Amino acid sequence: MAFFKKYNGTTDKRLLRIERWTWILIYGGLLTSVVSYFMPANPDGGLNAVLACGLLAVATGVALVIVRSRLHGE
Repeated sequence: MAFFKKYNGTTDKRLLRIERWTWILIYGGLLTSVVSYFMPANPDGGLNAVLACGLLAVATGVALVIVRSRLHGE
């Protein structure tokens, strides 16, 4: 018996879309948050908006991980 089970993915289009958006949001949000660290500070608050959008994307991706773990395939 193998230690790790091979995951071939799902054939359900809805679950596949959730899986893809989960990682796009998590990695995109982390990248946006890191980029906001290197941006110059503006008095109009643009830096905070970029950071907030990145963290919101990460939080949404984590929420999708929880939602996907509760859904069942075929």
